[in-house]
Amino acid sequence: FWPQTIRLADLSADLLPHITAATKRRKSWRVYSAPKKKSHSPHILESRCDARRVKAMALYTDPATGIRYDTSNPDHSGWLTKQSAWLRDWRRRHFILKQSKLFFSKHEGSPPHGMIDLARCMTVKSAEFKARRRHALEVSTQDTTYLMCADTEKEKDDWIGAIGRAIVRCSATFTNDDGMDGASDDD
Repeated sequence: FWPQTIRLADLSADLLPHITAATKRRKSWRVYSAPKKKSHSPHILESRCDARRVKAMALYTDPATGIRYDTSNPDHSGWLTKQSAWLRDWRRRHFILKQSKLFFSKHEGSPPHGMIDLARCMTVKSAEFKARRRHALEVSTQDTTYLMCADTEKEKDDWIGAIGRAIVRCSATFTNDDGMDGASDDD
């Protein structure tokens, strides 16, 4: 998306009926071109403060390292119920899987407040007995075991598959770091 600031007088006639009176009081807006594959109107109209809020939602800053991660365009996303680390109570969270990171937030669209680094994960598996809940799954690192529950068996299987693929993608066996460049030992 390429933003540009425009004035009310510069808006195309097809967008004017969709603007509310409160929006008309603003002096300028940012217009983003919509992606080609979507069948929406050719422009998405947002005020400047909304544009800043949208940009903030797409970023997560790791408090330990200060590294910022972009969470837009996830590989997989949806709702899971996660067991909290300290109180061990169950809380519904929106999860975003992007590359080798699993982010979670309180609401869909709000900035993530936590992250699980799947590069440090050893296993992902079903955990209904351990969690004492239906549709439960477990993501284990050397330090921590995260317990989560999906709403259905299919969602649980989808999450286990997506997280498992992310773990494999970032593992050394998948990247072929053994120093061999495709030569066989048959010679």
